[in-house]
Amino acid sequence: MAKNLVIVESPAKAKTIQKFLGSNYKVIASNGHVRDLPKSQLGIDVENDFEPKYITIRGKGELLAALRKEVKKADKVYLATDPDREGEAISWHLSKALNLADKKFKRITFNEITKNAVKNSLKQARDIDMNLVDAQQARRELDRLVGYEISPLLWAKIKRGLSAGRVQSVALRLICDREDEINNFIPNEYWTLNAIVTPKGSKKSFPAKLQKMPKGKAEIANREEMDKVLADLEGQDLGVKDIKHGKRVKKAPLPFTTSTLQQEAARKLNFATGKTMRIAQQLYEGVDIKGRGSIGLITYLRTDSVRVSEEADASAREYISDKFGSEFVGVKKENAKASNKKIQDAHEAIRPTDVSLSPVMIKEQLSRDQFRLYQMIYNRFLASRMADAVYESDTLKLESMGYEFGAVSTKLAFEGFMAAYAIEDESDENKNLFKNIDMDTVIKVESFEDLQHFTQPSPHYTEGSLVKQMEELGIGRPSTYAPTISTILARHYVVKEKKNIYVTELGEAVNQVMKKAFTVIVDTEFTATMESLLDNIEEGTIDWKTVIRNFYPDLDEAVKLANEELEHIKIEDEVTEEICPECGRNLVIKYGPHGKFMACPGFPECRFTMPYFEKIGVECPKCGKDIVLKKTKKGRKYYGCIDNPECDFMSWQKPSKEKCDKCGSIMLEKGNKLVCSNESCGFVR
Repeated sequence: MAKNLVIVESPAKAKTIQKFLGSNYKVIASNGHVRDLPKSQLGIDVENDFEPKYITIRGKGELLAALRKEVKKADKVYLATDPDREGEAISWHLSKALNLADKKFKRITFNEITKNAVKNSLKQARDIDMNLVDAQQARRELDRLVGYEISPLLWAKIKRGLSAGRVQSVALRLICDREDEINNFIPNEYWTLNAIVTPKGSKKSFPAKLQKMPKGKAEIANREEMDKVLADLEGQDLGVKDIKHGKRVKKAPLPFTTSTLQQEAARKLNFATGKTMRIAQQLYEGVDIKGRGSIGLITYLRTDSVRVSEEADASAREYISDKFGSEFVGVKKENAKASNKKIQDAHEAIRPTDVSLSPVMIKEQLSRDQFRLYQMIYNRFLASRMADAVYESDTLKLESMGYEFGAVSTKLAFEGFMAAYAIEDESDENKNLFKNIDMDTVIKVESFEDLQHFTQPSPHYTEGSLVKQMEELGIGRPSTYAPTISTILARHYVVKEKKNIYVTELGEAVNQVMKKAFTVIVDTEFTATMESLLDNIEEGTIDWKTVIRNFYPDLDEAVKLANEELEHIKIEDEVTEEICPECGRNLVIKYGPHGKFMACPGFPECRFTMPYFEKIGVECPKCGKDIVLKKTKKGRKYYGCIDNPECDFMSWQKPSKEKCDKCGSIMLEKGNKLVCSNESCGFVR
């Protein structure tokens, strides 16, 4: 009979670890959390110093009973949940639920599920770290207080079933603020000029871009200014002003953290953040590899550190030297230290557990998505230990009449880390074109390429760029990015179209309530400060209940104030002039999970409903009928003709009654200005 019991979180992890430990150990899974705050009530005794009320999670009773039987049989119990705050809290809850106080039990952690790591963790078994537990308890209580205090207000203001969250509400605000920025953006016209040139005696031409003008910078605002430049340069050859030959280094990338993995997987593999974490979890917990059984392929996936162990670093450098050559091995540096104080260095970077297991070797044992993610993690780690890439760079400056043009020729001289990790390389179309050019070479202008442009607003957030922004602002931690985005998508506050995230009408309404009534909650600096306080609890410098005590009174006061105000501005059903075809009553405007719709006020006797189209008082420029406010299937607002599909007019911006002075097209509202709908016109009023 096994004398030692090891409790982990998932069956996949249990299977992998059991193989390493042998018959003296029995490894079983708790399937995640076993205790939590109750769903049906706040579960926090506000009057009794915010004491949490933990209960057994529904459906876990039988599992806990089975675990207690195993505990009785064992001489020693090891709690081996994940090596982070949440994992520490799960171990603590297990110790309470299984009555381990009098039992000889220890906590073990490992950053990777390999034989050496698991066996070494048993030698370093320790007591539960209550600082980590308390940091997780504080996060759980803060999130519960925000959610359970504010959500009922959203039900009263908008509709039942909505939710607020300490991190999700800030993420929603970031998206709404970006949407406002885009909608209010006024494009500015500008022009660029390229000269297509050929050195005398050469047959190869190349473009040179205008960089300076007699008056200073190359700034051309409109067609008239461009025509003047072209007139000045007509019939002119260009002389060589300067030639520089040099080298440029592109540094090897750092290995992945949770944030950078999510960003790169979104960009390169088109993975949602949730999908990235799900597949990474599978790679971490263990995959069946032919001849080796179940082994963990990557280190722990929730980390904001780029540190790498000495053993893994040495192994990677040896592998690189054997496969690519010694010149490809990077200069050994100190492990990168966190320059950002928000970063915790608890774990290593995300890397393969065994660099000899190349993606190609185990491709057949992995699913397509597992292979693609593992390959990206593997190659990025190899690249981080490799030499920098080196480019030969030639810069050419040409001049005539005070106008200066520039051209650059780049050539990859040494690929370094790029032999393992492909990146978007710069165009080197002009390579070697300058080799026969000297200061006396006459450069003939074949033609000019004058291009009109308009400035562009900041792009819509993608999941990857939202994660990057949250990390930079210190909002959330590696474990929270994916669930935060999943929550606001599931609540229909935002939608994804292709890769871009757009706010819905419902999301706008929730954000307006949060900004008006709970300014502090949705403030990015406040949220980042709370994350720092949680870090301080983890370090043992602040008592966790002190944070709750300081936070709750302000929240409670804001809720009471909002309750009074929201009672007066509660949305009532708006009566329309449309008549119900079934019972003759005037239809009213209702607010559903996907926005407004029209319904009969005689519900439940009369159940008639129809789509609500809000007329904006502007005629369709194509057919003359009404333009109405509509929404896509995913809930994004746009303006279209009421006669759709017969008329296909649509616009993301609100059309105006005004017409463009230059071309006669309809004008669109952007902030406090009107912009011509004809993009090639660019007229703004």
